[in-house]
Amino acid sequence: MYLTQGLHRSLQRHPGKTALTHFADGAQRRHTFADVADSVARRSAALAARGIRAGDRVALIAPNTDELVLALLACWWLGAVACPLNIRWSPAELAFGVADSEAALLLHDEAFVLPDTRTPQLSLAALANEARACAPMEDTRTGGDELATILYTGGTTGRSKGVMLTHANFWAASMARGAELNNSSGSVTLLVAPLFHVAGLGRLVGQMIVGGGWVTMPQFRAPQALQAIERDGVSDIIVVPSMLQSLLDDPAFDAAYVQGLTRIAFGAAPMPPDLLDRALAAWPHAEFFQAYGLTETAGAACINLPANHRLEARGRGLLHSVGRAGLGAEIVVADESGRELPRGEVGEILVRGPMVMQGYWRLPDATAAALRDGWLRTGDGGRMDAEGYLFIADRLKDMIITGGENVYSAEVEAALRTHPAVAQAAVVGVPDARWGEAVHAVIVLAPQAVADGDALRSWCREQLAGYKCPRGFSFVRELPMSAAGKVLKNVLREQVHP
Repeated sequence: MYLTQGLHRSLQRHPGKTALTHFADGAQRRHTFADVADSVARRSAALAARGIRAGDRVALIAPNTDELVLALLACWWLGAVACPLNIRWSPAELAFGVADSEAALLLHDEAFVLPDTRTPQLSLAALANEARACAPMEDTRTGGDELATILYTGGTTGRSKGVMLTHANFWAASMARGAELNNSSGSVTLLVAPLFHVAGLGRLVGQMIVGGGWVTMPQFRAPQALQAIERDGVSDIIVVPSMLQSLLDDPAFDAAYVQGLTRIAFGAAPMPPDLLDRALAAWPHAEFFQAYGLTETAGAACINLPANHRLEARGRGLLHSVGRAGLGAEIVVADESGRELPRGEVGEILVRGPMVMQGYWRLPDATAAALRDGWLRTGDGGRMDAEGYLFIADRLKDMIITGGENVYSAEVEAALRTHPAVAQAAVVGVPDARWGEAVHAVIVLAPQAVADGDALRSWCREQLAGYKCPRGFSFVRELPMSAAGKVLKNVLREQVHP
């Protein structure tokens, strides 16, 4: 199946229906399905005129806008591989993503020109202008096992890894979600999850398949999000808990005006029960559900259904579960050899199914380590109960999730260790009421060296995106080590947050 199929279906069924709305700085742009199809076909022709062919990688750097959506769809229409990059990355990180993907072209928002790259660059506005002079191009209908995108996710070795996802991967993940929670063509989703993340891109795909609407805004701001929910008939949103809290805490929040929001998905960080209770009171008729998945699974492989979030279901203890395996997915909890463990025992979560990635771009060893005997080794620890409900126990890859963003400690530690005053560095996540977790660094200074948290944080900001930089610092004489010479991060966490 090819991802643009849903666009053709909507063009046949309701060409004049609003498909895409962009809202920024008080201004709106609306596109019908007929507008979207024509714009995508012309942008595809403009890319082809620049020499882009099926299978070529196209890097994209832009916030969530209608122009980014149209460019992404144009890549798929042409058969190219879309590589949206994290706009919160530093210039060096962005340059790495462009080079590593071997992009034939970089499409960018005006604010994201990269001076140090040999890759040809074109702004999204310039692509739109060139497209107006082009005749619409026929859809190549590229699909199936052909690559649709390369999404970059952090690596425990400090290098970002490009996750290769096909059209079939995204289609399978969308079908799994739709089987659990029907997604109608009348739904409208607010794309606040960035499109360089699988959560945002997956919702884009899911809505396109069923012919639902999208609303984009460049960044999440509670007042603007509340306006969009009321004005544009938003019925569906994916949030991290900090976003949900911002909506409820906004002085302009009035539940009476946002009751059109009937489905609220959350993930990436634990949902505090008191926050969920506030949200349930504000939206008594909405479906709340949690999803578990990875970039490597093209979205959710496991869903905890709305019924398990209601007060009457709390006694079953399922509120903190991430649910059961979705349609087409197999999930087991296994030991180090890959053998399934008895229910209730903690081990590594393994996933198998048509939504699992093809591998990591240009990293055969990492691919071989992650994909074994048909199973994706997630690196996450968990346990499963007798009814198949999965509970996350720990993140074996030592990942920190702060405000919905993944931070890998090894990457931050590597940046800290380049500072001349730092002899050793260990990074852990600590609980944070606003962000879910906060990045905290434990530092051993070099002999006679002097440095404080502000200096080290500034050093990190020169090399890393802001959300990866430590919010807190501790300075110690030595790090707790195991007999094998590994830092005992469980001990550090207890010391930092007893």
